[in-house]
This record gives sequence, structure tokens and C-alpha cells, in this order.
Amino acid sequence: MNEPILSSGVSRRAFLGLSGGAAAGLALAACGGGKSASDAAGGAGAAPTTSFSGTYSGPAVTLSYWNGFTGGDGPFMTKMVQEFMKENPNITIKANTVQWAQYYQRMPAAVTAGKGPDVGVMHLDQLATNAARKVIVPVDDVAKAIGLEESDFTKQVWEAGIYQNARYGIPLDVHSLAMFYNTDDMKKAGLDKPPTDAASYMAALDKFKAAGMDQPFWMPTRWPDHLMFLSLLWQNGGEPYSADGTKATFDSDAGIKALTWMADIVNKGYSPKNLGPDTEYVAFKNKKYPLHWNGIWQINDLKSSGVPFALAPIPQIGDRPAAWANSHNFYVTRQATQDDNKLQASKVFIDWISKKSAEWAGAGMVPARKSVRETEAVKNSIQGPIAEQIDNLHFLPPIPGVGDVQAQTLEIAVSDGITGKRPPAQALKEEAAKASQLMEANKKKFGAS
Repeated sequence: MNEPILSSGVSRRAFLGLSGGAAAGLALAACGGGKSASDAAGGAGAAPTTSFSGTYSGPAVTLSYWNGFTGGDGPFMTKMVQEFMKENPNITIKANTVQWAQYYQRMPAAVTAGKGPDVGVMHLDQLATNAARKVIVPVDDVAKAIGLEESDFTKQVWEAGIYQNARYGIPLDVHSLAMFYNTDDMKKAGLDKPPTDAASYMAALDKFKAAGMDQPFWMPTRWPDHLMFLSLLWQNGGEPYSADGTKATFDSDAGIKALTWMADIVNKGYSPKNLGPDTEYVAFKNKKYPLHWNGIWQINDLKSSGVPFALAPIPQIGDRPAAWANSHNFYVTRQATQDDNKLQASKVFIDWISKKSAEWAGAGMVPARKSVRETEAVKNSIQGPIAEQIDNLHFLPPIPGVGDVQAQTLEIAVSDGITGKRPPAQALKEEAAKASQLMEANKKKFGAS
């Protein structure tokens, strides 16, 4: 996943062209029918299915499988799909891999036309939107059939896949914000371990400066600044949105503290001002500064860059440990529920990939399943420190349309606060008011389907 993913599940580079198209695509699917996976598997009018055994013994079937793994994670998924077909020769997986931006534009309309995926992967924060539009169907029965239990997942990632009391996603992984650090620069500054809290972080920055690194922590003014802000907001005890999805609350005292800290990094000279897109990431790869916050999906790209690095959880700047995270979740579309063989084959595929998620960890992700996450292979991986902190990871609430709302408001407020276009408190207050209006409109729009 070399190309970063915004809160709405798309790359920053592609986002500017997404919002209108995505809304149009979702509108096409707005009030479509389709049985739930449960109804299709054994409800009225459907042929009863046999109990799930982990294998598929029906006639040869082809599953359309959509995903957006076009970066460094792509080869890992391709390999896993090929291995699956070798072990399950009567199931052919026809993969369609496209950039996430195009993915979320095309998928809803394709499902409506019967030409979309039977099974696929999407970001957790897209589930509620597509569930509200009836593009995807509840998968509680799938989770039950393949033996998934809440005890094998953290509470946060398990509950984040539930919308209106139904499960719409089967978690595959967790990918979060982390702190990358240049190990050579750490030695030069006399630091034997990464900073873990506000005091040690600021002390480390001063040690880097004393060692000749005048600007040791470059603060982005776009991606992933809003992910940093959300992390610090949660660390200060705040929430970005109300639980009922009607109001933005990121302008709270916790939000002001978070954005003020970020702006102060620039104002106090620890970071250059007004950085352009990707400037801070490219600079870290080129050994220009020692501390960098980004997503763990950058691990493989950094490995190939030659920069000597390790990673750790982002430091606890606020009152409690917390970091933004997202998750790739498997889903089943209403298209698949029209064919019981496809539905059963989809269960086998999801079950197989889920159990092999230690292999998927090679893509830089943290397996969602505790039973896989606690294997030695994952514990000893470079993202092992993040896996150990999984209980501190936070996800956006399951609110339909929240990704687009956030891109139009919160992300702008954070950028303006860092660059000084508006004081942090003013930027957050003004954009939260706009976000609340958009959320009220979305509640009516999505609730009307």
C-alpha cells in the first residue's frame, strides 16, 4: 500500500476526483433490494445449505473478487489467492485489483448491474456507507459459520464492523499510524530507545537538534496530518463525532489541545513550514530527519529505500495511549446471495484467507485475529510493537458518509491550523459546524433508503 489511504478509504492523490463520483455511484445503489447472506443461506425461498465444513464440494464456481491492493501489498494477496485455488480447484477466483479511489466509485454501481464482486475487501470505515446503500449484506452468519468469535479480536475492531446491529465486515487486518525512526540518527543523538511520551519526545527532539539535526520532526500539512490529529484527539480523551452520527465534536478542548501541539511543532522550529504533499515522507526516506509518523503500510517501501529504520507506537502526548487505525474487511455483496454455491464458496475463501493472515502480515499489516497475531512470526515481525499495542488503536465510528464529511471539514481544519491560516480553535470550530450540517444531511439521505 505505497499510496496512502485517506479516512474515506482512498489515496490522497486520487481524492480530489472522488467525492462527486462516489456519491453518484452510491446513489445508483441507494434503494436496491437483495437478501441478506442469512436469508440466502437458509431463509424463505432459498435452498437450505449444509453446515460449513471449511471446504466447498459443490460444482465448479467462479467468484469475482475485488480489492485495492495495488501497492507493495498486492503481490502478497496475489500469492495467497493462487495458493487458495491450488488447494480448492473447484473455486476459481477472478480478481479485479484497482486503485482504491476507482474501487469505491465503481463497486456500488457494478453490484447493482450484477457485474460487481461476489466477495471483496474494503476499508472498515466504508462498511457503514455501503451497508446503508444495501450494496453489501450482513455477514453475521458467515462469521458464525467459519467459527469467528469476538474473543479472537480486539473489542474495537470487532465492533467497528457492526452497523445497525448487524455485522457487515470480517476483519482481515489492522493497519495503524506508527512512529518510524532512523536508527543511525538515534545513535548520533545518544538515544538508546524511542521516546514514549510528551516529555521524552520533546527531550529527544532537543537532543537531535544538539546533534546537528535542526528540524528533527517534519509536520505534514496534508496527509497524514489528520490521522495524527485524530490520534492526539483520542489521546486527550476526545471523540471526533457523536455516536449517533449527527454531530461533529472534533472542536472540543481535546481537539484544540491536539491541533495546538501539532502547530507548535512548526512554530517552535522543529519542522519546516508549509510542506508540500509527500515532502516529509520523501525526506525521511532520504535520511533528512530522524522521526516520522506514518502508516505501517509504508514498511515494505521503506525497506527498499535503504534508510536504516525501526518503528514504535506513536508516543503518548496526551493523557492516554491511542492511535488512529483502519482495517481491511471482507464483505459479501447482495450479488453473491443470489447463488448459494457462490455464497458457500465465498465463506470458504474468507475463512481460508483469514486463517492465513500471518502470511498477509508480510505486507506490513497486523493480523486482526488474536490467534494469528500472537504467533512468533508476527511477534518477531517489524510491526510486532504495533501488534502489542492493538488495544490502544481507535477506529472511526460506523457512520455512513463520514469519510467524505471528514475530507471536506476536519482535514481542512487540521491543515489550516498547522499552516497558520487560522488559529487551531477557530479552524476546528468553523469546520465542525460545517461537518455537523453535512452529517445531519447524510443522516436523512442514508436513512431514507
